Amino acid sequence: MGKGGNAQKERGERKEIPGIEMKKQKFGEKVWISTYDPLDKNAPKLPTKAEIKASIPAHCFKRSYLKSMYYVVQDTVMAAFLIYVTNKALTTDIPRTPTEALVFIFGWSFYAFWMGTILTGHWVLAHECGHGAFSPSQGFNDFIGFILHQALLVPYFAWQYSHAKHHRRTNHIIDGESHVPSTREDNGLGEHDERHSFYAAWHEAMGDGVFAAFQIWSHLFLGWPLYLLGLASTGRLDYQGKPLNGRIADHFRPSSPMFPKKVSFKITMSSTCAVLSLGYLVYAMYKYGIIAVICWYWNPYLICNAWLVLYTWLQHTDPSIPHYGEDEWTWVRGALSTIDRDYGIFCFFHHKIGSTHVMHHLFHECPFYNALEGTHAIRKFLEPKGLYNYDPTPWPIAMWRIARTCHYVEAPEGIQYMKSLEEVPMTEGRRKEKTS
Repeated sequence: MGKGGNAQKERGERKEIPGIEMKKQKFGEKVWISTYDPLDKNAPKLPTKAEIKASIPAHCFKRSYLKSMYYVVQDTVMAAFLIYVTNKALTTDIPRTPTEALVFIFGWSFYAFWMGTILTGHWVLAHECGHGAFSPSQGFNDFIGFILHQALLVPYFAWQYSHAKHHRRTNHIIDGESHVPSTREDNGLGEHDERHSFYAAWHEAMGDGVFAAFQIWSHLFLGWPLYLLGLASTGRLDYQGKPLNGRIADHFRPSSPMFPKKVSFKITMSSTCAVLSLGYLVYAMYKYGIIAVICWYWNPYLICNAWLVLYTWLQHTDPSIPHYGEDEWTWVRGALSTIDRDYGIFCFFHHKIGSTHVMHHLFHECPFYNALEGTHAIRKFLEPKGLYNYDPTPWPIAMWRIARTCHYVEAPEGIQYMKSLEEVPMTEGRRKEKTS
């Protein structure tokens, strides 16, 4: 069981998870903790996928062309309306007075946030297409998904392939995909907590709060392009199950170790379209000006990317959620290591992708407009067994907590829980003071 076996001794009872008990003592706040602990000798026996599916009404899996396209039209109308109003109210001309500067900054920030939020709805619909949940025809799904995703510079077919692996190997430390946790060694921590390099050294130099803010910024605004380029958050194995050993598993090259040869044409098509889209944006900057393209496209694009990374990050990460090495991982264990959260009004714009994520990971073929009913059904089945994860913590607070407490796992073997660099002594041996 490797170092994963030591995790049971270090972790002990769930209330003793580093970072959680400290915050309860310091701030007096109540912190959500998953009720399933695979290290507990009394942990419940996990149901099979078939047993869970039997609890869901069969009609939840019915897909409709018209219903799905209705939401494409709905999101597109909202985007078009916002563009129309913004075009009437704002200009991309450089402001000349303080008043014009305030209008420019706040007006275009408002547009960027809400356009990026609306476009995330398009992103989710393309995501449905990639899973085959959009309609009964995968050809139709790929046609719609390709258009929606490529407009957002997402290499649709490459992402479709890697995201399918994310679902097949959820919370697998070795063969997972997207938000695969790094180890203490990856973070520059020595065997005896020496801070040699990278995040371990950066955390000490920055301090707790600044490092947490850096985690949020780097995840939300750098995470997506770095992931597509194969420079962060990817798995440790290629498509053949062999270690990458320094090879870059990007989403653009047909020869990337992420992809088998059978999908080469699709990868080429996605990458070619991404390059053409970028070329058009360069042309638009030449014709309409750099500021205009930044305001109308690039800023909303960054907000959209931030949302999609936020969802993936928060739906699979918490100090009480286990990650598994090859010797401990099973598909059901991985799928049940998913968390539902309430995102308030954004559930409407993003088609409840964050509040029905457990259902989505168990049965991605269920269309999003039936996922809430499916969630109620699986919750009724799983919750009495202590197997359903719902964190009621407001998502901004949960994001901050995760940025402070979830930095690395001990090793890629066994059952591991995320640990915090805040619990590692400073180089000179002093325990770093906790900051709010």
